[in-house]
Amino acid sequence: MFSRNTLWLFLAIFSHSVAISFASDPDPVQDFCIPNPRFGAIKTAHNMHYILPCKNSSEVITEDFVFSGLTKASENFSNTGLAVVSANPTNFPGLNTLGLSFARADIEVGGINPPHFHPRATELVHVLQGKVYSGFVDSNNRVFARVLEQGEVMVLPKGLVHFMMNVGDEPATLFGSFNSQNPGIQKIPSAVFGSGIDEELLQKAFGLSSKQIGILR
Repeated sequence: MFSRNTLWLFLAIFSHSVAISFASDPDPVQDFCIPNPRFGAIKTAHNMHYILPCKNSSEVITEDFVFSGLTKASENFSNTGLAVVSANPTNFPGLNTLGLSFARADIEVGGINPPHFHPRATELVHVLQGKVYSGFVDSNNRVFARVLEQGEVMVLPKGLVHFMMNVGDEPATLFGSFNSQNPGIQKIPSAVFGSGIDEELLQKAFGLSSKQIGILR
């Protein structure tokens, strides 16, 4: 017969195991699930996950598992010098239900990928070209950052704020891979100054004047 302490320990371990099992995308229950464009995407609560009805397997073709969109940079650079091309089930059907997504980031000389985080995925960054100052901040506000050069890889843990800056004398190209088909992204500057948070709170939190907050916005 289990003692009360043993029972509580068993329940704690079981609960921890359940929490881990639900901490990432669910495992697929079939070989693949190519989204059926006739149904489109069905969003669940808070738009956090996507349920994409599958094609009949007889309708699936090889091209569903190939994506050529990362072969060249996007022409749409932001005002921070960043251009991103994403590969996810929306434009790369073969990724659906496999718990993966990818992105190509091109950064102009002196450009940055502003501080941001992905709430549902760890990111692995591979530098294809250039020199990039890259890093993340842990929950103790400790910064882990260094300059990455061509061929180097850095892992950015799930949910932690991270950033990149091109510190070389040529455009930089990086590939990022995520262990979720829908990693999400929260850009810190936009979340703080572009989301509609009460201005008085921002003034008190950052010691800024109303004029300074207006400039940041």
